[in-house]
Amino acid sequence: MRVITGSARGRRLLSPEGFDVRPTTDKVKESIFNILQFDLPDAVVLDLFAGSGQLGIEALSRGAECCYFVDSSKKSLETVKANVDLCRFNDKAKVVFSDSFAFLKSTDCKFDIVLLDPPYNKQLCDRALELLGDVVLPDSIVLCETQADEVLPVNPGNLVLDREYHYSSIKLTVYRFADV
Repeated sequence: MRVITGSARGRRLLSPEGFDVRPTTDKVKESIFNILQFDLPDAVVLDLFAGSGQLGIEALSRGAECCYFVDSSKKSLETVKANVDLCRFNDKAKVVFSDSFAFLKSTDCKFDIVLLDPPYNKQLCDRALELLGDVVLPDSIVLCETQADEVLPVNPGNLVLDREYHYSSIKLTVYRFADV
């Protein structure tokens, strides 16, 4: 697992050991950032269910202003901190030990981009999407990575499904802010 491009290009990232974390493949990660490329400069990013932090770190490497990494696993957050340090993004990273849903309910932060890559087939994206209404800014983008057969809502809260992309057994679902 490595940073694909940007200021930290080529840096090898650590991944927590075990089966709890499923790193995004380089092919899918490249697709994610092709989708987000024009929204990234100076964006405030939320990497919810952060795992190793590779998605948020890629966003920082490509010009995001800052990234909040949220996970409820201490082992994952230790890995995120090590990866952030390795890439020298300490001044742009906020690492938060919290249940993702509790974080969404309690934060005062507003985000331009939200990256959701939770464990598959547990309806965690559905639950998170319903809670994002108060934390996304107008013109925000939310990107969910799920298994291809996982069905997500079309209009959760003030978001509207914009597009879906399929990569073998993985699906990327893009939502945009809908001013309702």
